[in-house]
Amino acid sequence: MTALAGAPTARIRAAGPVHAVLRLQRGVLIVWAVLFTAAAGALLWAYGPGGNAAAADWKRKCSAHGCDWSAPISNYHLAYAGAEFVIGFVPYLAALVGGALVGRELENGTARLAWTQGISPTRWLATTLAVPAALITAGSTVLVLLHRLLYDAHQVPVTWNWWNGATFVPNGTLAIAFPLLGLAVGALAGLLQRRLVTSMGLAFAATALALTTLGLARPHLWPWVTRTSPLNTGYDAPRNVLVGDRGAVTSTGGHVPDTCFEQAKCLKSVDITGYYVQYHPASHFWPLQLVETGIALAVTALVLATAFTLLRRRTA
Repeated sequence: MTALAGAPTARIRAAGPVHAVLRLQRGVLIVWAVLFTAAAGALLWAYGPGGNAAAADWKRKCSAHGCDWSAPISNYHLAYAGAEFVIGFVPYLAALVGGALVGRELENGTARLAWTQGISPTRWLATTLAVPAALITAGSTVLVLLHRLLYDAHQVPVTWNWWNGATFVPNGTLAIAFPLLGLAVGALAGLLQRRLVTSMGLAFAATALALTTLGLARPHLWPWVTRTSPLNTGYDAPRNVLVGDRGAVTSTGGHVPDTCFEQAKCLKSVDITGYYVQYHPASHFWPLQLVETGIALAVTALVLATAFTLLRRRTA
């Protein structure tokens, strides 16, 4: 009877920190719910009635000679572009949430009060981060699936390239990994600053720096495909590829910068026999996506380990 009577109490106590986080972050949860609903609704609309109307207008008004974007086509474009913007903003929102959660509770003493109520600092930080991490991950996963559904349907052939940053991230696992990185960076910023405003500012700036660095490194995370072509052909890269380096090829097969710009006399004098171009085809989408996701998750783990280590040392 004693064991049975104690079980509900244990469950209630275990759930206490989770309920506390949910109560404290009602405003954040409302903002996330609004953003998620808006992005999901836009993607579903573009996949359904919006996409059907735009596709019909495209077939009716567009030809090989050009196309005037009508209202249905423009609305379709705005819907998926707006959804991509929201998905791209989620990591920054997560960083602000992490910085606010940790920084505010350390600033007003709520964290220390919780530690005196039988909740260890490690458990406090883990619970504080676990709740928003679960909600943001679940919502981001749904948005990625909806984005891929719309992208694969491709009802209107507007400027939508797989390698474009605004499309590349929402179309795969990076849209799930980046918010976790932002949340971890926010938590570390909160522990370092221990102030609400400065924690959020540092979290936002550090997340922007991390995502910008990963974006710049992205094309170099997987080997390029190299294609060579003769002089009379010029540069020969397929369509819908991410082009990297390109230049001239010498008679010995060496790759050198193209300084002749197709001038016959110059080409002969410097022994140029053709051209080369390096690019990523569409088949490199998932290798690039998964390698960058792995790096993002590794950095997230490192940031979290640093945060927990710093917390333990300060509360020893």
